[in-house]
Formats: sequence, structure tokens, C-alpha cells
Amino acid sequence: MSAKSEPWYIHAILYAVILALVYVLIRVAIIEPNEIIERETYIRNESRLRMTNLKEAQILWEEKYGNFTDNLDSLINFVMYDSLVIEKINGFDTLRQRATNPFRPLSHGVFSAESLYNYPGNGLRYIMQVDTTLEVDTVINRRGRIVKIDSTITIGTLYAIETPDTNNNDRVGDIFSTALKNTASWE
Repeated sequence: MSAKSEPWYIHAILYAVILALVYVLIRVAIIEPNEIIERETYIRNESRLRMTNLKEAQILWEEKYGNFTDNLDSLINFVMYDSLVIEKINGFDTLRQRATNPFRPLSHGVFSAESLYNYPGNGLRYIMQVDTTLEVDTVINRRGRIVKIDSTITIGTLYAIETPDTNNNDRVGDIFSTALKNTASWE
């Protein structure tokens, strides 16, 4: 007796299924994790560039006004339209033979003030805070009675910029420590 061989199309279907499963396995095990890692790396690097540029903007704001701001809109308008900032961006230091632009180009190669509003991962705005200090001084007369209480509120001697992403703990500055003024958490 001779055994009848199976039809060729059954083998072709089995090979096609095997190839499809190999493709899916390669896609799930190798390609997609690499794409996720590349995206997370891009988001982290782009966010750090933007936060560094926000730090430079805060330094220029303090140079002009003597304190820091917690208003992101005012800070970015300051970067876009203030003559001090425009002078710094377009300036050239002849002694060092280099530009005086304090801002770093972003991942796409160009600095853009409008890009400083949002975190690249989820599109939410960066969180900016400034410190508020209340100093109280009591004036007492010779008889020991309180004559008056003077209080002085100081706003904006320290600042902090944070990402709105709960999985990313990057931050610039600190509102509680002068040692961390103008320092980034990743430096």
C-alpha cells in the first residue's frame, strides 16, 4: 500500500502561519521595546533641554527684576520680547569669540520659546514655583508693651521647575534650599 501525500496547500498554509508567528514574536520581543526605549529617551532628553532653557530664562529674569517668577506665561513672553534677552540671544562676546546666547537648541536643532510651555511626554505645562518668606519684627517700648508688628513678605528668592509627569522626577532648583538654586537634578 502506498500512502497518499498531503496536499501542498496545507504545507503552504502552515509555513505562512509559522512566518506570521515569527514576525509577531520579533515585533513584540525586539522592535516594540526598542521603540519605547527610544521614545522615552527622546522625551527625557528633550524635557531636560527645555528645563535647562527655562532655568536660563529664570536667571535672566532675576538679573532684570531681582527675583524669580512662578508665571510661565510671563517668563516665556519675557524670553520672546524683552530687549535684554534679545540682546543676549543675538550678542557676541569678542573676548571669548563666541555667542552670548544662553539657550540651548532643542532636539530638532533650533531654540523656540514657544516649546518651553509643555512637557514633551504628555503635553502638560511645566510646574513652576517660587518661595515666599514672611519676616516678622516686633517693636516693644520701654515698658514692655508691643507698639507695632512689622512684617515683610519676600517673594521669589528661590524657584523650582518640575515636570508634570509623575514617572519623571526631573527638577531644576528648589524652593527650600539655597544650595540647590539653579541646579538640575540630573547634573
